[in-house]
Amino acid sequence: MPSSNEANGFGTRLAEAMVAKGPLCVGIDPHPGLLAAWGLPDSAQGLRTFSQTVLEAVAPLAAAIKPQVALYERHGSAGLAALEELLESSVQAGVLTIADAKRGDIGSTMAGYADAWLRDGSALAADSVTLSPYLGFESLRPALDLAASNGRGVFVLALTSNPEGASVQHVGGNESVAKRIVQAAALENQRYANETLGSVGLVVGATVGTALTELGIDLASVNGPILAPGLGAQGATGADMRATFGAAYPAVLGTSSRGILAAGPDISALRQATTETLKGL
Repeated sequence: MPSSNEANGFGTRLAEAMVAKGPLCVGIDPHPGLLAAWGLPDSAQGLRTFSQTVLEAVAPLAAAIKPQVALYERHGSAGLAALEELLESSVQAGVLTIADAKRGDIGSTMAGYADAWLRDGSALAADSVTLSPYLGFESLRPALDLAASNGRGVFVLALTSNPEGASVQHVGGNESVAKRIVQAAALENQRYANETLGSVGLVVGATVGTALTELGIDLASVNGPILAPGLGAQGATGADMRATFGAAYPAVLGTSSRGILAAGPDISALRQATTETLKGL
């Protein structure tokens, strides 16, 4: 079972990994079509082979991996067992994990999600987990506090690049929902004042373009990591990200999934694709 027994918090450990390896997170997304392209069955065993192969290929190069939880859940308990094995293997490989679960609820239910993904000793414990704040940022309190006490981290959805996101996230103009989420994360990271980076990160799409400027959002003030999906297959380049994130770019962890995974199942090809992606960051 992954353990967070580390002297430093998640934000500091991620910052160190980004310096050592580069600011890249590789998404592990075992879509049925991708499994088929790799010659693997759409089964728990296929997930296991896919996941372990990607980890072996990218662990020396990526600061973090991000398994998409839904693609494991669709195979029930056997799929979750494959995810548990991946999380355990990542500890041995020395690569940080971001469980892309997008959990969000209230009260004891949120506490249950926090316990599953952030408690030391849990079979599903990752170094960090993605969270949805759209029942109110404070609804995430059980996860925020447990992550802080266990040296783990969270990434809170703030400004996503899907077209539907704007109907919620942009509401309020210069005092938008997204801006208030960013401000709440910045306030939360004050507890990590002695760390290199706070452990409350944000998810901001790499393809949001000028939305940050239009909404008056200052990501540099967050003092936490920014997870930026959309690198590679979704069209964003390193140059795009530098323009989009500006002063916050040093804290940005670019995420690529299909752009790298399509090179598999050959490990050397996956490493080459990862190396090429890193060159642009």
